[in-house]
Amino acid sequence: MKVTVIGGGSWGSALARILGDNGNDVIIYEQSLEIVNEINLYHTNKSKLPVGTLPLNVSATTCLSEALIESNVIVIAVPTKVIRGVLNDMNNVLTHKSLFVNASKGLEPDTFLRVSEIVYQEINNEFIDDFVALTGPSHAEEVINQLLTTICAVSTNKKAAKLVQSLFNNSKYFRVYTSYDLVGAELCGALKNIYAIASGMLSGIGLGDNAKAGLISRALVEMRRFIISFGANEETIYGLTGLGDLVVTTTSLHSRNFQAGYRLATGKNLEETISSMTMVVEGARTVVAAYQYARVNNLETPIIDAVYDVLYNKKPVKTAINQLMKRSLKDE
Repeated sequence: MKVTVIGGGSWGSALARILGDNGNDVIIYEQSLEIVNEINLYHTNKSKLPVGTLPLNVSATTCLSEALIESNVIVIAVPTKVIRGVLNDMNNVLTHKSLFVNASKGLEPDTFLRVSEIVYQEINNEFIDDFVALTGPSHAEEVINQLLTTICAVSTNKKAAKLVQSLFNNSKYFRVYTSYDLVGAELCGALKNIYAIASGMLSGIGLGDNAKAGLISRALVEMRRFIISFGANEETIYGLTGLGDLVVTTTSLHSRNFQAGYRLATGKNLEETISSMTMVVEGARTVVAAYQYARVNNLETPIIDAVYDVLYNKKPVKTAINQLMKRSLKDE
């Protein structure tokens, strides 16, 4: 099968490795000529993913039409901030239907739209065979090195989910389950990045495992309120796309959102933090959407509120934590 990966970042490269290992013809679309040349000549992408190599059946191009021609599956692996523009460009050169697989995680500010909804807005229906979210606890640095990972292919269409499951599943190191609560899975994947920033802040001011365990537990409460408000299935937060993804991103140094929170807590402001990182901090954008949505829908989200205040109202991390600790006492 010919598969196009849109975005030559760390996760796009890691997914290309799986697809290549599984015997597919994979082409990565990437705007950076330097990255494209490195992939084609050396089968590495060290600026985005310092470890690991790509199979010989993975190539790259800066030409979008070349990347999309005769493609059966399109994997989206670009930051959500640029996703509308990329999709619009794709829509102008697409010529046939493809299955869209999204690997990006975020919620759009102001509109509160999930990635699947943005895809259906920007891509003509005549070019969309179906949509599947590939999401769950997974760091690119581990996947590229073939370390055991479990993830979910999520779609409202069972056949499409099963197809993506078989496409990506690798019995050596990458196990794929299927799930059908697309709304819940997309929301959990977006919200967990906010809590990863919060977890990094805890570490940044010297707090330990007790604080992180409390954060994860209370984050699940907020996630539950959120996904129920959107009409999703509560059980989703306890699976791979919910709790699994939340744990891996709030406890690992691989997490760019965790790293951002750590740097914020050790004296950097948001602008300095983002400019010092080579990868996009999705949680910094998603927290705006989550904060807005919670206000509009009268949801109680103290952790989201605290992260928003630190990022955008320049509240000191210690002050935000002290205020959380002084909230009125209540039942769990």
